[in-house]
Amino acid sequence: MFDHLSLPVTDIPRARRFYDAVLAPLGIPRVWAEDRALGYGPRDTGAAYLTLRLSPAASPPAAHTAFRAPSRQAVHAFHQAGLAQGGTCDGPPGPRPHYGPGYYAAFLLDPDGNRIEAVHR
Repeated sequence: MFDHLSLPVTDIPRARRFYDAVLAPLGIPRVWAEDRALGYGPRDTGAAYLTLRLSPAASPPAAHTAFRAPSRQAVHAFHQAGLAQGGTCDGPPGPRPHYGPGYYAAFLLDPDGNRIEAVHR
């Protein structure tokens, strides 16, 4: 769980397509969009949210964010959607017992190289 997180991206339209696709199966909506930033999750409610901000390509991003998934099926849908939108597999959906009992996750690198994960426990 996180309160809020901001990830740098180099292309807002590409990031919008990618994150709209991978976060939809997890029930995380895009709630606002600007020319240089996007926001996901319930903003200004005290709940966690994600911001994507335009960053120059000269400063490559390197972040890891794990999103809660409501089911194993949502983990699979997250992974498939990310691959369809130009993401790279960084770990297919499956159990990760070394992270804890019942830990089921998939990992992607987004088009800017950020490592994202969907996890169901």
